[in-house]
Amino acid sequence: MSGTAGCRRFEERVAVVTGASRGIGLGIAERLVAEGARVCLTAREPEELALELAPQVRVNAVAPAIVRTRFAAALLAGGEEQVAAGYPLGRIGTPEDVAAATAFLLSEDASWITGRTLVLDGGSGLNGPL
Repeated sequence: MSGTAGCRRFEERVAVVTGASRGIGLGIAERLVAEGARVCLTAREPEELALELAPQVRVNAVAPAIVRTRFAAALLAGGEEQVAAGYPLGRIGTPEDVAAATAFLLSEDASWITGRTLVLDGGSGLNGPL
């Protein structure tokens, strides 16, 4: 995301953030609000909500692996290169990666997607857990 001050690109949009009480979910919710979205926080699964709220509301989720944040700094301390080597894409995710995926799911480009969780793990799930 560009981080442009005053950017309101999600004005008049509604975002349902599942799992917002855990990890990066709260940060995603705060960023969406800052960009104009009305945000609903829930711990329910996106599949359940999508069936309940369709067709008026699309519900999707993102499930990031380790992302370079203050929260993850302790996990990565002294071993970031080793952790990154475990990902097929060879790097740790960034908050911008998560924000871009979230922006896509909120966009008209994702207008036929609902009830899905987009896994953001640099391909690590292809070989099982790290």
